[in-house]
Amino acid sequence: MRNIDPIRLEVIKNRIRALTEEMGGALMRTAFSPNIKERRDFSCALFDGRGQMLGQAAHIPVHLGSMPLSVQAALERRDLSPGDALLLNDPFRGGTHLPDLTLVTPVWINEDAPSYFLANRAHHADIGGISAGSMPLSTEIFQEGLRIPPVKIIRAGRLDEELMSLILANVRTPQERRGDLRAQIAANALGETRMRELLEIFGAEELNFYGNALMDYAEKVQSQAIREIPDGLYEAQEFLEDDGCGQGPIRLHCRMEICGDRATVDLRGSDDQVPGCVNAVRAICLSAVSYCFHLLAPEDMPLNAGGMRPVTLLTRRGSVLDARFPAAVAGGNVETSQRVVDLVLKALAEALPGKIPAASCGSMNNLTIGGPDLKGEGLFAYYETIAGGAGGGPAGAGASGIQTHMTNTLNTPVEALEHAYPLRVHRYSLRQDSGGAGTHPGGEGLIRELEFLGRCRVTLLTERRQLAPYGLEGGQSGGLGRNSLFTAEEGWTSLPGKCSFEAEARQRIRIETPGGGGWGPGGRSSEGASS
Repeated sequence: MRNIDPIRLEVIKNRIRALTEEMGGALMRTAFSPNIKERRDFSCALFDGRGQMLGQAAHIPVHLGSMPLSVQAALERRDLSPGDALLLNDPFRGGTHLPDLTLVTPVWINEDAPSYFLANRAHHADIGGISAGSMPLSTEIFQEGLRIPPVKIIRAGRLDEELMSLILANVRTPQERRGDLRAQIAANALGETRMRELLEIFGAEELNFYGNALMDYAEKVQSQAIREIPDGLYEAQEFLEDDGCGQGPIRLHCRMEICGDRATVDLRGSDDQVPGCVNAVRAICLSAVSYCFHLLAPEDMPLNAGGMRPVTLLTRRGSVLDARFPAAVAGGNVETSQRVVDLVLKALAEALPGKIPAASCGSMNNLTIGGPDLKGEGLFAYYETIAGGAGGGPAGAGASGIQTHMTNTLNTPVEALEHAYPLRVHRYSLRQDSGGAGTHPGGEGLIRELEFLGRCRVTLLTERRQLAPYGLEGGQSGGLGRNSLFTAEEGWTSLPGKCSFEAEARQRIRIETPGGGGWGPGGRSSEGASS
């Protein structure tokens, strides 16, 4: 058996990480939309020829944990040739929700089959559908936008302009979509250049050997983390508040079995899929469960396919956590993924008392706004997820005004937002006293208040407006979120957590995001928690 050089292993681990980070840098710099350029709503990763993730950039957990299924969809194609690249977004064929477009580029060393795959996923601010931003209160996938199965967007190194034209004909902002898609193509092209440089330095055999060694190492580290959990059965339940179409609350159930260095996470007891858009495909649950177990491992564990080998995920087809076609799924990627994290961490809190943090804000607080631009020359589509409070934990207070768990984006800076869209920011601040009290209090949420400068359509997909983020170890719950609309006739009125409406110029919307739950029995509030 060949010996592993630990120094060489670390060097190759970091070279792979640098490759994916550089891909992300190229995508960010060359994209057109503020959602990708400013908020960095994208992720990049490298896979081996069997579709196993070798490494990833420190991007967005909900993207990265589910991306392997996109590469598996590419592997099913038998007509791939050097110079090809596949585009997809179909949640039922390797995607998550329609705004997330994934580009998969095979890397060929010989003519038999691809030896590696490069993949990036970017959230496009619009991909068609019944409302701007493609995050509607839908009841079936067809209402959510253009559904793209794995198709060749690049053939033998040439962009398929006919396919590009078909995509652009179905979106509200075609120039922006073209720019973002070409940025994704450029990012993978740069990744392929760097991949070939690695092959020149180390050789195919050496790189393959250490790639497998990195996955084996991640498996060992994750197995050791699971071994430290007492054997047993642990259960938890959480509830989605509603599906946006009048059904709710919706039960999410986890039954976790720990046996030695293996874990089985059984989500089959969750409710059936619902009419509204909070259904999740299995890939979403896979990414959330993977994220939760990675939290238990040391920070320097390589994040690759090996980390999930000790974990078995069980879901039930036709449930809200493994929805069947043609279920509406726009909110599953953003809202349900966050609540699955709450669910799994609650089960782990029973298994590891005193070691798991309280619930974070539990929502990505999705806001989409779209309509005619002020020049009357076209349309705009604005999408943003708004940060909240992190849960307090054994190590200290929760951070304030931060994207938590399954998301890892930035905000849209006020200057960029007002430059790109017919919107004006009236308020952007921390939400005082919204974090749960405790020895280590939860972090504070945010207040984001926007004025509409013209007529537009607004859609909200938010959670934790009725059921507060839980505290742990005697800590108090975090503050509930609130959504409000200001009109000259009625002043401020409350909005539901999930709603869609037509707005007029000079009206305003205010999003107040939830705070994190407190940890420990102390009475201190979140005031003064780090931001």
